[in-house]
Amino acid sequence: MAGSLDFLGPILEVMTWVGFVPGVPLLVIAWVVARRRCPWAAADGEQFTAGGYLGLHWVDQRNEEQKVLLDVAAKDGSLTSRSVVVHYDICHPSRCSLQPPKYDNTVLILGWVLTGIGFLSTVGGLLLVII
Repeated sequence: MAGSLDFLGPILEVMTWVGFVPGVPLLVIAWVVARRRCPWAAADGEQFTAGGYLGLHWVDQRNEEQKVLLDVAAKDGSLTSRSVVVHYDICHPSRCSLQPPKYDNTVLILGWVLTGIGFLSTVGGLLLVII
């Protein structure tokens, strides 16, 4: 039995380094990206057609009128103005959508998983020393 415990020590040591070394920087990177990201807001607006394309018109938080043409062609030009909810980037109002934004949290999730593996390997290594 002592042979298997002696074999487990170096594996836990390597897993500690494999977890902590990339995991903690990934958490820091995810935090920096989240802090630099501009928030999005929602406003009531209108959808209209212009030159065969769909457009959005709304008033932002600073009471400035915004108009944006989307890269989507209008079906047959028969669309009349209709009310929609416009989601837009506060820092760059031209970045807008009819759907709320979806953020990619891959770096954050990977950072938490690797840091968790490093932490559990550290705890396992300490328990192995005690046993």
